[in-house]
Amino acid sequence: MKIKEGTLVLVVDGAKMLILCNKGEAFSPDLKTVTHREIDNPPSREQLADAPGVGFSSMGTGRTAYETGDPHQAREDLFAAEAVAALAQAAAHQEGDIIVVAPPRTLGVLRSHYSQAIKDRLIEEIDKDLTGHPVAEISRLLGSIEA
Repeated sequence: MKIKEGTLVLVVDGAKMLILCNKGEAFSPDLKTVTHREIDNPPSREQLADAPGVGFSSMGTGRTAYETGDPHQAREDLFAAEAVAALAQAAAHQEGDIIVVAPPRTLGVLRSHYSQAIKDRLIEEIDKDLTGHPVAEISRLLGSIEA
């Protein structure tokens, strides 16, 4: 993949984010870290202290269980929104295109938070989880993708 010099690359999943900038040539990217962040997000079973509550009907013998939601997924979605805010801040100080790399579900969450300025500069979305790779490996992998 051709990545022009100055292109910002957001690599994110539900718990780790890297914002990188290409300091190399288009066909030989040299990504450098602009910012990074990681959160500790234990599984929902560790975040929920007890079973969901039960409500009693004031008339009759009916009961209703309350839905507790998924706190782990909610935290991942919030982290994705925070990653877009960090990308917008970095993009305000850096000219160039934007590439986003994230797992498919995270991409869906990210899209709902893109500002018009990010949409205007976004040239590629790649549905892969590369957050576990070192930056040099991310550079190599992105450089080898056919666009």
